[in-house]
This record gives sequence, C-alpha cells and structure tokens, in this order.
Amino acid sequence: MTFVNRLRRRLVVIAGLLTLGYLLLPVVVVAVFSFNKPKGRFNYEWQEFSTDAWKDPCGVSGLCGSLSLSLRIALWATLGATVLGTMIAFALVRYRFRARGAVNSLVFLPMAMPEVVMAASLLTLFLNMGVRLGFWTILIAHVMFCLSFVVVAVKARVMSMDPRLEQAAQDLYAGPVQTFLRVTLPIAAPGIAAGALLAFALSFDDFIITNFTSGSTVTFPMFVWGSAQRGTPVQINVVGTAMFVVAVLLVLVSIAVGNRRKRQKA
Repeated sequence: MTFVNRLRRRLVVIAGLLTLGYLLLPVVVVAVFSFNKPKGRFNYEWQEFSTDAWKDPCGVSGLCGSLSLSLRIALWATLGATVLGTMIAFALVRYRFRARGAVNSLVFLPMAMPEVVMAASLLTLFLNMGVRLGFWTILIAHVMFCLSFVVVAVKARVMSMDPRLEQAAQDLYAGPVQTFLRVTLPIAAPGIAAGALLAFALSFDDFIITNFTSGSTVTFPMFVWGSAQRGTPVQINVVGTAMFVVAVLLVLVSIAVGNRRKRQKA
C-alpha cells in the first residue's frame, strides 16, 4: 500500500516528465543527426559521427539565404502585428464604438479559419489586384494572420489592468503620454511581449500561407520542404538545433533576470 500511495502522489510528476520527454524526443533526434555523416542524400540513418556540417552550416546552396529571408520576414511581421495588434486590443477594451462586438468576433476568424482557406483567399486577392508575388505579399499575409494572436494576448493583459493605477498617475499631474509610458505600457508589456514572441514563431515557421503567396521567393520552411523531396542535408539539422539552443538560452536568461528582480525587491 505504501508503494501505491507514493505512486499516486507522484503520478502527476511522472506524467509530466513523460509528456516532456515525448515533446523533446524529436528535438533530440534532430540534434543527434546534426552530427551525422550520411553516405547518401538523405539524413535518415546514422552512419558515423562528424562535425563537418557544424563547421560549414552554409555549405548547402540557398540554405542561409532562405534562413536570412525568413528571419527578416518574421521580424518585420512581428513588428507590424505587434504595433497594430496592441492598438486594436486597447481600442476593444477601453473604448465603446459601433460594431465593437462584430470586430471582437472577426478578430478570431484568422485563428479559427484553416490556413489553406486563408492562403487561397489571399492568393486570389493578390492576383486580382495584379500584385506581384514575393517578399511583400508574404509579409502582408504574415502580418494579417499574426495580428489575431497579438490582439488576443494583449487584450487579456489589458482587461486585467487596474484602471485606478492610471487614475492615480493622473491625480499626480501626469499627462496622458507620461501616464501611458510610465504606467500603462509597463503593465501591458508582458502581454505585448507574449504576443510578439508568438507572432515571430508563427511567422518564421509558416509554410502553407507562404507557399501560396511567395511566388519564386523561397523561405526556410519552403527550402526544407523542397530539400526533403531530393535529399535532406545535415545542415538543416544544424540550423534547427542552433535555433532550439538559442531559444532555451533566451528562456533561461529571462528566468534569471526575473529571479534577480524578485530578490532585489525582497
């Protein structure tokens, strides 16, 4: 009975660890095979340990170019979606206007709509307008579908804000701009940051909408898909592993900064 009781108490922890392991298993496989030296075109079977791909990550033609393009699109899309999404979120929470309920509902449409439907609609729109497919059409499409996620993240944060804090700042003779910069923006910053990070991840990783609106432009997800048809270079695993390590380091730095601030306040 003692063993059963201990197992019940730790069941949640065990389930959590198993789930975490299941989620990280593909990442571990990608990292391990980044040190592989395949004999053929496909990097699907382990042959021998090698660091050649890490020494020359841009050794495959077009890889670093597509990666740079994806990063630029993701950065600009994140910037555009974050600015527009933050303003929309504040407008929906703080102001009353006609069709406010309809706008609230329409914000969720890109999140609920299948990507292939949205991609086909955008392609039809661009073709009817005579717009040349390429960098700008990809950027416009990415800003559009990232916008909803930013609005939802920022809106949830703004709704939880205490309006008395801003009223107190105004009572202390702070102007509208000073109140926004010193009180409102710092409180809303976590929601804005969460929306921006989500927008960046969605934009960088998107394939379906990009495939419809890219024309001859090749982003990193499209490069990976094209490479998988004729041979997967090890450098793709190197890029994936490096990006995962950078993301983990950013999270660890964020946690360390947060803990340091808590200790300083205490």
